[in-house]
Amino acid sequence: MRNKRRVNCDTPRRSARSLARSVILAIALVSSGCSVGPDFSSPPPPVADSWLEWRSKALKSEGESAWDWWRVFNDPILDRLIETAYKQNLTLLSAGTKVLQARAQLGIAIGDFYPQQQGASSALNYSRASNATPASQGGNSVTLGNFWSDRWFVQSSWELDLWGKFRRGIESADAAYLASIASYDDVLVTLLSDVANTYVGIRTLERQIAIARKNVVRQREAVRIARDRYEGGATSLLDVHQAQNVLASTEASVPRLTLQLKQGENALRFLLGMSPEPLGFLLARGVGGIPAAPSKAVVGIPADLLRRRPDIRAAELKAAAQSAQIGVAQAELYPAISISGVFGGQASNVGVHNLAQMLHPVGRMFSVGPSFRWNLLNYGQITNNVRLQDATLQQYLIDYQSRVLKAQEEVENGIATYLLSASEASYLRRSVSEAQGALHIAMLEYQQGTRDFTTVLTAEQNLYQAENNLAVATGNISSGLVSLYRALGGGWQIRTGKPFVNIATATEMRNRTNWGTLLPADDQADAEVPGLPSPQDVSSAIRLPEW
Repeated sequence: MRNKRRVNCDTPRRSARSLARSVILAIALVSSGCSVGPDFSSPPPPVADSWLEWRSKALKSEGESAWDWWRVFNDPILDRLIETAYKQNLTLLSAGTKVLQARAQLGIAIGDFYPQQQGASSALNYSRASNATPASQGGNSVTLGNFWSDRWFVQSSWELDLWGKFRRGIESADAAYLASIASYDDVLVTLLSDVANTYVGIRTLERQIAIARKNVVRQREAVRIARDRYEGGATSLLDVHQAQNVLASTEASVPRLTLQLKQGENALRFLLGMSPEPLGFLLARGVGGIPAAPSKAVVGIPADLLRRRPDIRAAELKAAAQSAQIGVAQAELYPAISISGVFGGQASNVGVHNLAQMLHPVGRMFSVGPSFRWNLLNYGQITNNVRLQDATLQQYLIDYQSRVLKAQEEVENGIATYLLSASEASYLRRSVSEAQGALHIAMLEYQQGTRDFTTVLTAEQNLYQAENNLAVATGNISSGLVSLYRALGGGWQIRTGKPFVNIATATEMRNRTNWGTLLPADDQADAEVPGLPSPQDVSSAIRLPEW
């Protein structure tokens, strides 16, 4: 790790000769950009040079995989589901509000550059004056008049950012803001892959149900043949019972698969942000099959993950935000100088109180000067807080490296699933063909009386299992490719140029609170929220905002 603690400016030499020299020195220190604490530098990421299966003809290392990876399936239904989920998913919408929270928190941090304390107060005193004589002398009292006294003043205090505490605070809030965007992108990547995988699972189950029903029809025919032969005296009742047993077992698989299909549809409704309602209009039942995966996939090289994976960017940005917190904590070890000012006035009058007299006081007061604060007696507490922040940074740096390794593991698993499922499917296609031939021959020989019924039953079961396994393997190819693209970090670019919350949510928030330009107006549905950074490399992402 290349983090180094240092003070980026010389320790100021305060002179007691004059206030002017102190102010000049403070201004010089502020303008010099003095900041204590480490400047963030990412640790070397543990990235391999190539993927383990880079020699496979089904993988391409050259070029960059398409960010809109779902289009490689050429399935318009999947395209529509992806778009619907992006617009309506509530988990993604919640992540968008977290971006707005981080944006507001950055504005709070920037506010520390302004005077931190302001106040105003006023007082109105009233008394009734009279000239009283003792009762022994007649007890007369003569009223001399009403006495009014007004006082008001405003005050402000501004702590100078001598040691970069506020600048480090802004740096931390800025990195946290960018990390919230990366976290939003990570939620989006997960959402899109979940939608695609759920859709593939639904299509796979539909294929399995169709296969089961087709085998039910085939096995009913076998039951009929066995019954006819039994009634003709050519076989025993055992063949009929065995045929009916196999048929009932296959029929039982239909409601089991249908239950899984219903569960998949319910999961898809949640991902789409929909209440329970029929999905037929979205899924176009009977029209689409299992999305066909292409024969080749562009995977690039492992180093591409550092730029594409939003969770890696988020981990690095969180570490950067924490690094700046060390500077915030270290600044408390040094003296703080504030400039305080008071301006006020006083007016008094005998008689009737007049507001104009208050606005035009006879006496005015003005003072300005520095104040000094140094937490010498809290040195141990502050030092341990610095240690706490440093240990937290080290944790985040380790988490970042762990995330890089985890990303490579996920890509390797996706590659393995994609390649091996394709290999499995090729064998299963041959298995289905052989099973079909075996069943045809077994049935002919059984009808001719040269083969027992057990052979027919075994052939039926083998064919059903082979067809079902082929459907699962075909779905695994597509879901493996989806998982691979998810591991590669593609898909978050769909939000480029678009706000993080939809118009309905933005309108609801505007009706409650003044959000200025931070939320899109009704006519800005496709406009990027002002001030949001475009996708960029992490190395150039940390910056002091201009707003």
